[in-house]
Amino acid sequence: MRIGVMLGPERGRYGTKVERLLADARLAEESGFASVWIPQIPDDFDALTAAAIVGQATTRIEIGTAVVPIQSRHPIAMAQQALSTQAVCGGRLALGLGVSHHWVITEMLGLPYEHLAPHLRDYLEVLAAALGGPGPVDVTNERYQVHNPLDITDLAPNPVLIAALGPQMLRLAGERTDGTILWLADERAIGSHVAPRISAAAEAAGRPAPRIVAGVPVCLCADDEIDTAIARANTLLSEAEVSPNYQKLLDLGDATSVGDIMAAGSEASIEARLRSFASAGTTDVSLRVVPIGKDRDERLASSLRTREFLASLKGEL
Repeated sequence: MRIGVMLGPERGRYGTKVERLLADARLAEESGFASVWIPQIPDDFDALTAAAIVGQATTRIEIGTAVVPIQSRHPIAMAQQALSTQAVCGGRLALGLGVSHHWVITEMLGLPYEHLAPHLRDYLEVLAAALGGPGPVDVTNERYQVHNPLDITDLAPNPVLIAALGPQMLRLAGERTDGTILWLADERAIGSHVAPRISAAAEAAGRPAPRIVAGVPVCLCADDEIDTAIARANTLLSEAEVSPNYQKLLDLGDATSVGDIMAAGSEASIEARLRSFASAGTTDVSLRVVPIGKDRDERLASSLRTREFLASLKGEL
C-alpha cells in the first residue's frame, strides 16, 4: 500500500498560500511520500492550479486532486486544464473527479444535482477521448455533443479516479477509470463493499486492478491523548458527515464519525491501523495529519512528530 499525504493551502493567511503550498510539497517529496492529494474546497484554492504549482516544485512524487466536481466544468474545459497541468507535472498528475454533494452543487452553485451516475458516465466518455492524445474530440451522447480539436500534450497515460461510494458509481469506476478516491470509508466498508464491487467491475471490463485511495486522519500521540485527537478530528473534519452520500457509506462500516477512522496513538498503533486498511483492499492512503495541542506551538510540534514518523515508513507498507 502506497502512503500519500493530503496537502493544500489552508484558509486565511492569503498572502502566503503559494509559499506554504510549495514548502509543503517539497517537504512531502523529501520525506519519501509516494503521493500528495489536494482537496477541492469550495471556498479555497483551485486544486488543479495547486497541482500545477506543486508540479513545478517537485520531480518525483505523484500529484492527485481529491476531488474536482464535474458539474461546474465542461469536460473539455476539465481536459484542457488537466492536460496543461499534466504537462507541468511531467506526467505525474492523477486527476480525481466526483459529483460532489447537493449542498455544494445546488445550494452553493445553483446547479442541478440529479442523474449523477448517468451524468458522470457521459462526462467520462468525453474526457477519455480528450485525454487520449492530441487530435479531434468527437463524442455525442445524451448530455454532450462535442466536436473539438485539442492539441496540448502527448504525455500519457493520464490517470483518472472518481469518488465512488455507491454501487452504481463503483461499477462505473471499475469499468471506466483507474480507481476510486474515498473519504469516511473504514476497513469494513472498503473490504465488504468498495473493493469487491470495483474490482469485479474492472475485471469484467478487462481493465487492470483498480486503485482504492482511502483518506485517513492520523495523529502520533500518547495513549491518554487519543480521545483528544479523535475529538479534534471530529471538530476539524466532520463537515462532510452531513452528506447523504457519506452517511450511506458510514452505514456500511463500523465507523460513525470521521474520528472513528483515525489512526491515532503510538507508532505501533498507527502502523497497525494503516495495515488494517491495506488488508481490506486499500492500495493507497491519503493521510490527513491532525495536530493536537493547547496552542499553535504545541500543534506545530505535534504535526512535525506525526510527519516525521510517517516519513520513516518510506512511502509504503
